[in-house]
Amino acid sequence: MLQRKKRIVFLSGTRADFGKLKSLIAIAQASEEFEVHIFATGMHMSSKYGKTVNEIYKSGFKNIYQYINHDTVEHMDRTLAKTIDGFSHYIAEIEPDLIVVHGDRVEAMAGAIVGSLNNTLVAHIEGGELSGTIDELIRHAVSKMSHLHLVSNDEAKKRLIQLGEQESSIFVIGSPDLDLMNPKTLPSLPTVTDYYNISFDQYAICMFHPITTEYAKITDYAKNLVDAMLASKENYIVIYPNNDLGSIEILHEYERLQNNPRFKIFPSLRFEYFLRLLYHAKFMIGNSSAGIREAPHYDIPSVDIGTRQNNRVNLKSVVHSDYSTQAISSAIKAVEAIDPDKLASSHDFGEGNSDQLFFELINSKNLWSTPHQKQFQDVDYA
Repeated sequence: MLQRKKRIVFLSGTRADFGKLKSLIAIAQASEEFEVHIFATGMHMSSKYGKTVNEIYKSGFKNIYQYINHDTVEHMDRTLAKTIDGFSHYIAEIEPDLIVVHGDRVEAMAGAIVGSLNNTLVAHIEGGELSGTIDELIRHAVSKMSHLHLVSNDEAKKRLIQLGEQESSIFVIGSPDLDLMNPKTLPSLPTVTDYYNISFDQYAICMFHPITTEYAKITDYAKNLVDAMLASKENYIVIYPNNDLGSIEILHEYERLQNNPRFKIFPSLRFEYFLRLLYHAKFMIGNSSAGIREAPHYDIPSVDIGTRQNNRVNLKSVVHSDYSTQAISSAIKAVEAIDPDKLASSHDFGEGNSDQLFFELINSKNLWSTPHQKQFQDVDYA
């Protein structure tokens, strides 16, 4: 009797985590050894944010299941509960051998909870990271509910060991989005600018997300950012925030940029198209992790505003700012003065071969024999 293929489910809730998972999905789907499924939910299903599930289909992936988990942005707990319910029914039908989740969103938490409570292996991508918001609590919680940890670097590995994770369950594979970042494989700049009707020769990219723990001030934060961008002389490509609590307030402030020829506003961008635009940008501004991950990989300076990326790595290419208009304006001037040619890439997020390392892992018998019952590993401080 033929043994059935190992069945892997990738859970994706945003354009960002899909960019992190894309190369891993592709290499697994291309193998005859695995049956790959994708559970698409969250922002992917929202027309307001570009209905990016269509990008998953356009990438050539198969076995895509669409699930709407929206409640309202005011209630992340209800979104979590609804995702748990939907994903639980889904895996009861699919019966996967492995669930792969990424990062620090409630969709990832739902996947880890459902997997662990149904005795199914869960692999968590990019655990062990630090940040400055509720994301960090969610990320560490996902790690505790996961059996396998595929991390970006040794620092993240050390943190997971501090959390009591078994060292044998932690694998350093780098940040998978680097697999897609080779400029030689990206669409050309004219292709991208024509597709999005962008006429700028020079521009900056803005991505500013809500800080849910600072919701009471988010309107002021967004207003100050918009004021600073309007006061500058730059052109801007502005990308919608994540659909977290505070996103409505940010989008309301972005209405002030409508019909201004220096601004192009998009609900979402195709990941590879975004990378090409980033590669040619003058700088990034906002509080997205792209400003401290993807931008430094291309030696693109960035303005990091506020607390969302607190405790992340400090790089010479990143100018930090508080939320005041004056501070943001000063940071824009400072980042404009940086010579990208004098920046030396100093990140530690892998070599752009995460997909190959992932493929080696899922082809390893040891991975599939990982105990479903986790044990806490005490740290020897002696």
